[in-house]
Amino acid sequence: MKTEPFDPKEYSSFVLKNIRPYAPRRMGVLSKIVGLTFEAKGLRAPVGSICCVEADCGRHIKTEVVGFESNKLFLMPLSHASGLRAGAKVFVSSETDTAIVGSHLMGQVVDATGEPLDGSKPKKNGEKRPISGVAINPMKRKPIDTKLDVGVKAINSLLTLGRGQRIGLVAGSGVGKSVLLGMLTKFTAADVVVIGLIGERGREVKEFIETTLGKEGLRKTIVVAAPADESPLLRIRGTQLAHTYAEFFREQGQDVLLVLDSLSRVAHAQREIGLAIGEPPTTKGYPPSVFSLIPKLIERAGTGAASEGSITAIYTLLAEGDDLNDPVVDIARASLDGQVVLSRSLADAAHYPAIDLMGSISRLMPLISSKEEITAANNFRRLWTLYKQSEDLINVGAYEAGSNSDLDKAIQLLPQLENFLRQDMDERFDQDASSSLLRDSFG
Repeated sequence: MKTEPFDPKEYSSFVLKNIRPYAPRRMGVLSKIVGLTFEAKGLRAPVGSICCVEADCGRHIKTEVVGFESNKLFLMPLSHASGLRAGAKVFVSSETDTAIVGSHLMGQVVDATGEPLDGSKPKKNGEKRPISGVAINPMKRKPIDTKLDVGVKAINSLLTLGRGQRIGLVAGSGVGKSVLLGMLTKFTAADVVVIGLIGERGREVKEFIETTLGKEGLRKTIVVAAPADESPLLRIRGTQLAHTYAEFFREQGQDVLLVLDSLSRVAHAQREIGLAIGEPPTTKGYPPSVFSLIPKLIERAGTGAASEGSITAIYTLLAEGDDLNDPVVDIARASLDGQVVLSRSLADAAHYPAIDLMGSISRLMPLISSKEEITAANNFRRLWTLYKQSEDLINVGAYEAGSNSDLDKAIQLLPQLENFLRQDMDERFDQDASSSLLRDSFG
């Protein structure tokens, strides 16, 4: 039998095309732990990749690469870290952080890693995608030209929102933020609701689901919970995960309501991470990474391409000490399409929802409302603001009737103004009813 002569070049070409070379597992060692920051040597991995650190008893602790310096990697744990020692082995698990998304998530309450919190077995039959998201070309976004019915009379008529708008809910503690958030979650006309409970009290998770949402509301809702006792990395991951879920359903052509409570706690988590890896502190101790993270998150919401749906986002912002000039509130307000501010003085007077019209605005209302609706809303605002600006003079008897005809009218109509702004937490007003009532009363 005649054989062809051996050709080394042909053999090398065959090997390169058909045989995949063995990729050795990359490994480094743990060299230092200071606070929340781990240092690993002998390992290279991109920022954002997931690494496993071997602990005692054969356990593995997941960490994320948050920075590097020369031949050192800076890692932060995704869970409580114990049983670690110098020289522990560190492996690269994944170069990108991904999540499983799909319609099977509807009605589920998951943690920041996507695992169900009710103890049920997680489903892995969805689509895998990176949690960092993909930026949308602004020229390909659909315009916001459709009203969104949120079921709250004051917002529907005086602060009209559009599908795909990003709004901030700015409030101090104890002024009814959670109640208003529950009303918006239950009453808003959306196909899917994604709720991110980030950095809040752990007891509020079950309370929000059972009391505010109920079984009926949970059916079309996905809840991502990362309470205050979780690591800062998990709080950030929970935020990214909620946005990833919302983006998936937007791509399916559905209108999504994304509620994130709260964006301030997300900023606090990023502050912990930034300071731990050596970022310089700026105003109120916030490092520069906080002020780049907030706009990136907000830009992930909004309208999609022509064939896609929309993400209407409500971000709650905690005004510490009722300071509306807090740096986080300020940077968020500059990036959002408006804000709803809650007033402590109204809440103290049992006026709910305690919406402060003088600090609230919807930047898209002039584009999606009729001239009659805008005129009626402006008349209402003018009377309400005029009374509030003169309230102290009126209460001490320093104002004389007849001095200002517009103020006299505002004083006369005050009971109607207050009644219009009040709404019971179980009462729903649709868009048409809210607009008609405003036009008939103040048009």
